[in-house]
Amino acid sequence: MTDKALIQSICDSPVTRHQFGRFQFFLKRDELLHPEFSGNKARKFMSLLTGNYRHIKTITSYGSPQANSLYSLAALAQIKGWRLEYYVDHIPEFMQQNPTGNYRAALGLGAKIIATNNEAHGFLRPEDYIHRYLPPRDDTLIIPEGGRCELARDGVSALAYELLAWIKENQIRSPVIALPSGTGTTALYLHQIMKMYHIPVITCACVGGKDYLIQQFLSLQADSYPTMLELPKKHHFGKLYQENYHIWMQLYHQTNVEFDLLYDPLMWRCLRQNEAEYSKMNLIYIHQGGIKGNESMLPRYQRKYPDIDKLAFNQSPALSPDT
Repeated sequence: MTDKALIQSICDSPVTRHQFGRFQFFLKRDELLHPEFSGNKARKFMSLLTGNYRHIKTITSYGSPQANSLYSLAALAQIKGWRLEYYVDHIPEFMQQNPTGNYRAALGLGAKIIATNNEAHGFLRPEDYIHRYLPPRDDTLIIPEGGRCELARDGVSALAYELLAWIKENQIRSPVIALPSGTGTTALYLHQIMKMYHIPVITCACVGGKDYLIQQFLSLQADSYPTMLELPKKHHFGKLYQENYHIWMQLYHQTNVEFDLLYDPLMWRCLRQNEAEYSKMNLIYIHQGGIKGNESMLPRYQRKYPDIDKLAFNQSPALSPDT
């Protein structure tokens, strides 16, 4: 497939309609954009497909060995014939011996994953190691963790205009856009366009709290923000909450759609906390992909809560709705 044909295929994801409890909502299916290059990372990195990067041979980035961005960048590098060097703090021994999820998939696509919290790399954080020891090269592109940079604006803007066209075509009244946030880049760039059309964007801080998310917005020179929802109690990123698992399973059983197990449950818990307000609007939820990471999250729940729902771990999360 040529770059042009690929670019045309990674756009205009379908919108489906669902019921979840008292929410009747529309789902923007960005997890269906491409078998390997999909979700919000495909949107963020879209400009690397559309732009003139013929001089690039290597992409350098950093983050978690189970990050969605690792898998997406590995897929992008393979599509473009580039090399990916991805720096992480450390790779747990269990993960090295039993690769799964985004880590396994990225290795399969040829990614070079390098741990820096060791003597050979000065026990540095990945970002510090890159800036200290990797000199700038004309053929190398350094991408911040999670794609938090101006590079993401074009792809997210394309998503915004797809949504606007769909809203107009379907005469949707009182729409509201919802999505969870890691770095908040997608939510912010959507907000900056949607506010011109008086369409609210709501999100929640998954990686840190509200203050952390505001810091991420400010780093992108934001002068206004999406609406940020919070739970009454602090939510710790990556911690296994039975409530998260339960709402994730409920989502599947009621929608027949697999959601991400790390980010989406928190957003839906926040939406339920604010059900009186948002269930009366036309909620458009953005599925941002990330389901490859469920391969590693599900066994963690199994180990911690062996009786939570054993059937769910004997198959893909895609159980029969009648099970």
